[in-house]
Amino acid sequence: MRLMRYLFLTALFVMSAHATQPADVQGSPQGFLHAEKNRNAFAMPAPALDSAQLRVFNFGNRLFNTNWVQAPASAQAFDGLGPTFNRVSCSSCHVRDGRGRAPEGPDEAPSSMVMRISLPGAEGAPPRPVPGYGDQINDRAVVGVAAEATVRVRWREHEGQYADGSPYRLRQPQWQLSNASYGALPKRMLRSARVAPAVFGMGLIESVPEAEILRRADPSDVDGDGISGRPNWVDSRLLGKRVLGRFGWKAGIASLHEQNVGAALADIGLSSSLFPDQNCPPEQHACRAAISGGEPEVTDQFAEKLTAYVRMLGVPAARTNATHRNGAALFRTFGCQSCHTETLRTDQSASLAHLQDQEFSAYTDLLLHDMGEGLADQRPEFSANGREWRTAPLWGIGLQQSVNGHTEFLHDGRARSLAEAILWHGGEAERSKQRFRRANANQRQALIAFLESL
Repeated sequence: MRLMRYLFLTALFVMSAHATQPADVQGSPQGFLHAEKNRNAFAMPAPALDSAQLRVFNFGNRLFNTNWVQAPASAQAFDGLGPTFNRVSCSSCHVRDGRGRAPEGPDEAPSSMVMRISLPGAEGAPPRPVPGYGDQINDRAVVGVAAEATVRVRWREHEGQYADGSPYRLRQPQWQLSNASYGALPKRMLRSARVAPAVFGMGLIESVPEAEILRRADPSDVDGDGISGRPNWVDSRLLGKRVLGRFGWKAGIASLHEQNVGAALADIGLSSSLFPDQNCPPEQHACRAAISGGEPEVTDQFAEKLTAYVRMLGVPAARTNATHRNGAALFRTFGCQSCHTETLRTDQSASLAHLQDQEFSAYTDLLLHDMGEGLADQRPEFSANGREWRTAPLWGIGLQQSVNGHTEFLHDGRARSLAEAILWHGGEAERSKQRFRRANANQRQALIAFLESL
């Protein structure tokens, strides 16, 4: 019966599938770039996709935007929500495939972010799950099951000045967890708030050869430039070995498939063949007794289509003029490109033709960098320590307001503008931040204009 429902839904989605492609980028050697810059700029398919691939893309798009429901339900292909969860669909956090934001204050519940938790491990050992809760707070639950806890934030403001005397203000989050349902939360518990990142262009990042990333690493800072990019070596359940991580805020995930089905379990409560067990710690008896939506709840076919969809998303092309080019020169002068590497190249054997042997500008080296105490979450993740973060890609950030209606940045959404995001940089990025802080207003404006053109 489940297979019949799958075939029926496949036929239904294929009949309704349709995606437009910008005419001015079709046939481009870089078949992943498109010219859209409206609210759908992050949700467009790569222009190089053929009609068969577009059908798969549209099916995956439907899955990405489907709201899952509690089992049992009449829509059996999409039941199995929870029992505890954060949101009911992928798009609830990644709205129009874009970036989430933090709550505005203590009266607002998180809508597009999660709170990771863990207990410190013994010296040299990895962090441990929190008894009764695991490694993430699920602040929602199905009927008959208690949500794990309530997550709220208060913001503390800090004042500062540029070298020319112009003032600025930075905000710092103070996270509060209350209404814990499965035992008191430990005082020594590590916390790390994470907003949902944009998901376009992930097929390109997945297709970068390991050697291309590792050749940029300099963990001992041999060249003495103060930049010590390090790879994060992570355990891959899919491959059964430790491999290079490249996805997530700390590069703690190895592949798109693991990213997607891992998020389905942690954020929506959906099991898969890779993660077959319900997200219910032993202490959560009602959670463990709840009816599931099948074994697994996300079928292999659904998981494959969802991963294909993310892999096939295109990338909005940058928009440049003379001011932007001046800002690009300052970007290099300030040393930003030391981590936000302008170009990467994909493998010749990438899974899709439009991803093969392509140079692209995501402005990331996909490595870990010490960002200073101000941004530290003190929560290790495989090789990453509590001060390290993967260099965040910069492509598309100039369209974030158009797509997602906000300009919040950094892993926990604390920066309300690109300037604030720069001013939070520390550690290896301290010198670049100070160059920006000491620059005059026209130079600062030119750099921000360049970033907004990406």
